[in-house]
Amino acid sequence: MNDSIYYKRTLIKEKLPSAVLQETRSIRIVLPPGYNELLTYPVLYCQDGEDFINFGRVATIMTRLILDEGLEPAIIVAVDVDKAVRTEEYAPEGSRFSAYCRFFATELIPFVEEHYPVRKNPESRILAGDSLGGTVSLHLALEYPDLFKRVMALSGAFLGSTQERLLSEQDLSWLELYMLIGLQEENVETTRGTFDFLAANRSTRDLLEQRSTRLTYLEEEGKHLWGFWQQQLPSALHHFLG
Repeated sequence: MNDSIYYKRTLIKEKLPSAVLQETRSIRIVLPPGYNELLTYPVLYCQDGEDFINFGRVATIMTRLILDEGLEPAIIVAVDVDKAVRTEEYAPEGSRFSAYCRFFATELIPFVEEHYPVRKNPESRILAGDSLGGTVSLHLALEYPDLFKRVMALSGAFLGSTQERLLSEQDLSWLELYMLIGLQEENVETTRGTFDFLAANRSTRDLLEQRSTRLTYLEEEGKHLWGFWQQQLPSALHHFLG
């Protein structure tokens, strides 16, 4: 098949006014090949939306998997973030974290489900994020288990505050979590300091297993970079969408 077919897509840019965030948030909606508004679709909600599309190439990869490998068609909702306040929104101790989570659950989800033919059950909503995007995705599921039960975390920044949150849980058998971490992520430099993400993910894995999480945990050769996550995306998408 000509590779150009993988780059054909319907991408809709939405502007969602948010009373919670007191701003308008940019959202990118990618419709799958063969899209039919009479059908209903699962949804992949991506943090760092612009990066997931431009660097993760999530739309191109999903299109290829749908056309060539029988992946179930899904709608992508890529939620943009202002990098200047990303840590404040995605980190549990951030000043905008609680507001961002409320925006996601009480404004974004209703907007998408009102305007697009998506399935409205937790099993059909997949949260995806890299680094701190993985962190906020996991916390969204913990805070809103009636909405979210499936999380894809690519090198999640599962540091002290997240581990403390998990310690407060006793049974996470309802949660399905796909965790990927690179073996070369032992000294990851962030705006908050340098962290051993590999060790943090291993500790988080243990906490999750103790609470009966439906966990898929992978350690692969790779660094804390989009090149690594992009390479691993096909396996992650297959995990959730067959």
